[in-house]
Amino acid sequence: MLTPPMPLAAPVIDTHCHLDMRERGRDGTEPAEPDELIALAASVGVTKVVQIGCDVHSARWSVEMAQGRPDVVVGVALHPNEAPRIFESGGQKALDEAYAVIAGLATDPVVRAVGETGLDYFRTEGPLRQVQQASFRWHIALAKKLGKALVIHDRDAHDDVMAVLDSEGAPATTIFHCFSGDAQMAAACAERGWYMSFAGVITFKNNDALREALMVVPDHLLLVETDSPYLTPVPHRGQTNGSYLMPHTVRCIAELRGIDEATASNLLWVNAQRAFGEW
Repeated sequence: MLTPPMPLAAPVIDTHCHLDMRERGRDGTEPAEPDELIALAASVGVTKVVQIGCDVHSARWSVEMAQGRPDVVVGVALHPNEAPRIFESGGQKALDEAYAVIAGLATDPVVRAVGETGLDYFRTEGPLRQVQQASFRWHIALAKKLGKALVIHDRDAHDDVMAVLDSEGAPATTIFHCFSGDAQMAAACAERGWYMSFAGVITFKNNDALREALMVVPDHLLLVETDSPYLTPVPHRGQTNGSYLMPHTVRCIAELRGIDEATASNLLWVNAQRAFGEW
């Protein structure tokens, strides 16, 4: 476990993490348990988290875990890479069965979002992209049917993600998790009223384009996340991430936007409660 940063001036919410992906620490230590990670995060001001379940097993685990923890809410979906994997191994029947499980879990009160869904052209190629696009459309329809937020995963697929959302009609609350577009895309998302969430990559030295995008996002559409155990912010880049390291990202956002830490934290808190519903 890395040394926690100084506590934030005001509490914030980690709007996207994977507590079930408790990878063995890169120093060889045993992975932390969810309660330990949640308590450690709270000690530095990250007092609530949105846990994301990306496949059938993870979604079930996430719902069960959150039911006894008032500081956790959940998003469930088949990850953009998971739907093609299921289709390739078991065909449409297996995919439909997985959809049915996700649809059932998504009705639970602890589930505030459908996601992460979207497109990932980095790992999925050829005809399987059509399966991925169909899965994206299915999740959009589910989010609208249930009146829940839609959490977007977008990797190397900006234009197609935007096109699918526009053609299908985005849910009332749409959130780009770990926003990776440029300033022009940020402006297009803002015009549509979509939230943009920024992770530790905003702290990476070579990410000037992402920092430019951050400056385009209106105050009321800005969110922050870890995507832990991935995307660890500087100064711990390359090591296992956790919600307790999110103060580094919050402070980076505050500095870039020219506001004090408490103002940034309060803004991010209010936006998260609006996007996912108060809890």
